[in-house]
Amino acid sequence: MRRITYAGENVLTTDDVARVLVELTAELAKRGEAAAVRVPIDPEGTAELVVGLGNDVLSVPVAWEGDDPDFDGSELEAHLARVRPTPERHLRAVEGYSEPDDGYDPDYDITEA
Repeated sequence: MRRITYAGENVLTTDDVARVLVELTAELAKRGEAAAVRVPIDPEGTAELVVGLGNDVLSVPVAWEGDDPDFDGSELEAHLARVRPTPERHLRAVEGYSEPDDGYDPDYDITEA
């Protein structure tokens, strides 16, 4: 279990939910965005918070007796899937021409870097 500190309040959630919450917060902050999310917390409740740019989330381990609650983190996973950036493709020209007006028709080999 992990303790999430947000806006001076503490809540408990599972390791997986905490991990996704921190990753989501970081991804949104990189984009300069924020989003409202609902996080499953113990005991059998939810917390609604805004994560992303300007919102600090701290996740620390906490001693826990017994089994971890079976929380559904699918809503957070869906948020994270929507905001994770797709890999950018970097293209580069590997052949070109030497004289600008020599009538040479350049044959560029464009490959992914």
